[in-house]
Amino acid sequence: QLAESGGGSVQAGGSLRLTCSVSGDSYFSGYLGWFRQAPEKGREAVAIISSDDSPFYGDSVKGRFTIGKDSARNTLYLHMNRLKSDDTAMYYCAAKRAPAQILAPGSYKFWGQGTQVTVSS
Repeated sequence: QLAESGGGSVQAGGSLRLTCSVSGDSYFSGYLGWFRQAPEKGREAVAIISSDDSPFYGDSVKGRFTIGKDSARNTLYLHMNRLKSDDTAMYYCAAKRAPAQILAPGSYKFWGQGTQVTVSS
């Protein structure tokens, strides 16, 4: 199971840290990631981290967001800085084992319920 927390409302330019509690350490042998979905838009990859801690970022968040994990605490993080109104969305953590299509939401089998992030300008 995956469970997100840490969402909320923040002004543009501010920061938030999202946390995903991961039940089952087998997820850490594959890929863990953050996705987001804004109203009337498709779900998009925000940041992915591999089992060997290699990060991948969506173009719109590069240089502003940082993904990390703590295997000992079974936790995935997303540090979000310099937030913009375009970052407003529901944020989900997800997990998969296979290395193919790691930026494609449809390739992830395991999902959390999501946490809302709202950035006001």
